[in-house]
Amino acid sequence: MILIKNAAVYAPEALGVKDVLICGGQIEAIEDEIHLSFPSCHVIEGTGKKLVPGIIDPHVHVTGGGGEGSFHTQVPPVTLSELIRGGITTVLGLLGTDGITRNTENLIARVKALKEEGLSAYACTGSYAYPSITLTGSVGRDLVFVDEIIGVKLALSDHRAPNVTVEELIRLGSDARTAGMLSGKCGIVLLHMGDAPTGLSLVLEALRQTAVPAKIYHPTHVNRKKELLNEAFSFASQGGFIDLTCGITGAGRPASCIMEAKNRGIPLDRITISSDGMGSWSTYDTVGTLLEIGYAPVDTVYKELKVLVQEYQMPLEEALCFATSNTAKSLELFPQKGCVRVGSDADLLLLDEDLTLHTVIAKGKRMMADHVLLKKGTYES
Repeated sequence: MILIKNAAVYAPEALGVKDVLICGGQIEAIEDEIHLSFPSCHVIEGTGKKLVPGIIDPHVHVTGGGGEGSFHTQVPPVTLSELIRGGITTVLGLLGTDGITRNTENLIARVKALKEEGLSAYACTGSYAYPSITLTGSVGRDLVFVDEIIGVKLALSDHRAPNVTVEELIRLGSDARTAGMLSGKCGIVLLHMGDAPTGLSLVLEALRQTAVPAKIYHPTHVNRKKELLNEAFSFASQGGFIDLTCGITGAGRPASCIMEAKNRGIPLDRITISSDGMGSWSTYDTVGTLLEIGYAPVDTVYKELKVLVQEYQMPLEEALCFATSNTAKSLELFPQKGCVRVGSDADLLLLDEDLTLHTVIAKGKRMMADHVLLKKGTYES
């Protein structure tokens, strides 16, 4: 049992200064004052601090990405401490380019490990490839019978993409939609978007031809170039969710794209941000030769929230939505996740006045306290 006293609560909407009681991994009460005398109750003094929902990162290569520069460039798996230091309490794990040396089996094993270590973790079956690599032999069976799997991954408009037809995209979307309905999950098709000129054309055509709702298709990396971002804004206006990748700089910076969306009247509740953590980034010359390779850290969502508030002067309650409530709604986890509400999971961050991460609580357990990491992965030194 944990009692947080006198914190300014952002749910993500501002609730004012409150006491918050956590019991059994959930938020039990939110009141102006809560008085308890149980010796087993750990009290955290939140005076001068902000209590916010834990970050939900919908795009992390939990088994490691990369390998595009041969075997020595494979990125290592994400560690528990990296996620905690990034304020991430819920993660969606997925594969990327490499669906050969990485597979759904080790993806699900890593997701299960993160759950055992104290976080909430989910997965998308598949990778860039089509037909999708799966655990059970089909996307539908993976979604229905594997608790952790809530969607499927595919790449579009990329030189590494399988170049599917609109009919194949429709079939994948229909399969994911139906399996999601049968299993009570979001059943999304998470789309890695490259920078080929085809952009979102297949997705828009699939929507034109079918009754599959726009919310099934989740394009990510849409801030990688201006033309794709404009298409994504149009898609969001049709009810789809779009995801901006943190770590992109310049005009494609998520904070800048969000402010542009706000100015253009794009529905902000259809926008999420993610880290693409442990995923490789690479640059190629005009003939396709690899020039440079690296990988993304997982703390960039937290950093982008600070940028929105401190550099772009966006109110905290508005900025938080892009990494909490919007994401939870896009994955159909709200209000279990993504908010500070009685009955919701106790996934919480306590921030100092300057938004420095002070405390991380995941599923009702303290992972960081007074800026000190309390929990590491099993084999972390």
